[in-house]
Amino acid sequence: MKMEGTPAVHGYYMPAEWEPHSQCWIGWPERPDNWRDNAVPAQQVFTKVASAISKFEPVTVCASANQWANARSQLPENVRVIEMSLNDSWFRDTGPTFVVGKSASCSGTPEPKVAGIDWNFNSWGGIDDGCYRDWSHDLLVAEKILAIEKLPRFQHSMILEGGSIHVDGEGTCLTTEECLLNKNRNPHLTKEQIEDQLKAYLGVMKIIWLPRGLYGDDDTNGHIDNMCCFVKPGVVLLSWTDDETDPQYERAVEAVSVLSNTTDAKGRKLEIIKLHVPGPLYMTEKEAAGLFQEECEAKPRLAGTRLAASYVNFYIANGAIIAPQFGDQKWDDEAVRVLSKAFPNHEVVRIEGAREIVLAGGNIHCITQQQPRVSLSIVNNDCFHA
Repeated sequence: MKMEGTPAVHGYYMPAEWEPHSQCWIGWPERPDNWRDNAVPAQQVFTKVASAISKFEPVTVCASANQWANARSQLPENVRVIEMSLNDSWFRDTGPTFVVGKSASCSGTPEPKVAGIDWNFNSWGGIDDGCYRDWSHDLLVAEKILAIEKLPRFQHSMILEGGSIHVDGEGTCLTTEECLLNKNRNPHLTKEQIEDQLKAYLGVMKIIWLPRGLYGDDDTNGHIDNMCCFVKPGVVLLSWTDDETDPQYERAVEAVSVLSNTTDAKGRKLEIIKLHVPGPLYMTEKEAAGLFQEECEAKPRLAGTRLAASYVNFYIANGAIIAPQFGDQKWDDEAVRVLSKAFPNHEVVRIEGAREIVLAGGNIHCITQQQPRVSLSIVNNDCFHA
């Protein structure tokens, strides 16, 4: 059901990621020009991620017709596998941004309390700057997911990826200027106009803009989900490094300055928890050689390229933190310690081998999309207009 108007007008807002989920959506990797060795190593790690999340909430994996049987054979039986055409498997960015409602219909009968935003998508930058040249299948992913779930759909012409926003569920949105103000997204919109759209579609009241994202995150032009996220209202995790010679240090210090000198939508000063990045890590000759890059449709991935690896790129499941591990023992262990302290009521689950995901340009948060769970008994006096 396509909705007219904006989510906020209908009483919808984007909840925080730690609020209850009904399920998690994940795509299935296969393209050989972005996932090395015909995506076999990546599929093994995606299976680990899906399996881990499925212990805490239902999981649906979407795979192409060519890959459905392969995905079904690798994934545990409690994971639903459905067929869907994909250009690639980054469901944080191509799937819908789910919003929850606060209203009842004028008749007094509770209406659906979950809906989705179907943003426009241009492969993180379009023909000239994007990650691949054909994204026609990805443009339909959000619409298909919402149709499967029979949920209301808000369509927006603005180009926006889910990894470029984080919310606290209480009116505050985190993002980066490097991404949302990039000329390869919405050059016809001013910063103020983009803010207005985020407020109208996410139901937020305040946007906190960090200047830049994680160093080396060129694929997404600095998505916030590699750089900074909310732990709870008033508390954020920030990708940090103690190495002052690391280019990430300047970005982290810059972010601390912004975060320390602002308040959230409720007027709270922000507590900043520093989460050290691994490495630095670089793509090896062997890893690059495993990609089919002759006449490829995807952005080339070259040996020696610094990987945009970040422990902030985790998934919050119902009662668990699904955390990437990169084989850097010191910082892997430190990340688990920090996350365990930040989320004392969650079990931190390590996903070994998450390097396979970052080789292709993202990590666990990037490949997942949570669908919130909302009780129909929670209504107010607003009317719901279809």
